[in-house]
Amino acid sequence: MNYGKPYGLISSYDLYHEFFQRYLSIGFMHIDRSDELVQRIEHQTEITDQMFFVGDLIKLQILFASSLSRSMFGVDPDKLDPGILFISTHPEDIARHNVARTKLFNVGQRLYIEQSGFTILSTNFRFKGPDGNFRNTLVQCYLFFCRDPFNTVFLLQVNTNISWFRKIKHGYHYYLGDDLSYFRYPDETLLKTGNIFSTREFDIIRLLSEGLSSEQIATKLFLSPHTINTHRRNILRKTRMQSTNELILELKERGLI
Repeated sequence: MNYGKPYGLISSYDLYHEFFQRYLSIGFMHIDRSDELVQRIEHQTEITDQMFFVGDLIKLQILFASSLSRSMFGVDPDKLDPGILFISTHPEDIARHNVARTKLFNVGQRLYIEQSGFTILSTNFRFKGPDGNFRNTLVQCYLFFCRDPFNTVFLLQVNTNISWFRKIKHGYHYYLGDDLSYFRYPDETLLKTGNIFSTREFDIIRLLSEGLSSEQIATKLFLSPHTINTHRRNILRKTRMQSTNELILELKERGLI
């Protein structure tokens, strides 16, 4: 297994899209692992240190998982279930993971009710591997409503080991939308999406969310109240929001605090 950043990669996920289109008509059931496309995609995931699975969000069922589930989660691909990913999550990321799962199901239900569309949900968590070590992992979810072979919302989820990336200050990448350019192999630009705060700014936001005043935060961080207020102004300038309360509500909704 290669735990460094793979170089020379095509940034698009052409093989994933090809996989999705080929097996969509059979509902991703009874896929032959010896199939040439499956073999090609399994080889690519070994190079990119990724594993993927396809699930039915309405039936809450994983239909197919790639073989690297063994090295990433220590689980045979035919026995992978969503609960395994959740219990493998770092304790400090559990609350955020729970919010993200709720958001995922809500988006899936919306697509099903609207009977059309797709959405990309992308963030990162620390997952425990079979060696007992936690690895920072990018989780990219492509949700898609489908009428054939039956009405449902399929989920294509790609998990990528991003331990090589050290520039996420406080660990949270986040994207939710319908721009397919975000569904690609991660680079620095993608991983910094939704991560606009410095470590100090994020510490201040977190303490504000706990109800501390500028004076209390200054004491806790060994800074002056003037410095804390300067940070607060910079935070609002970056986010173009009117108040830190508004920002805190949004970050809580996204599961970032």
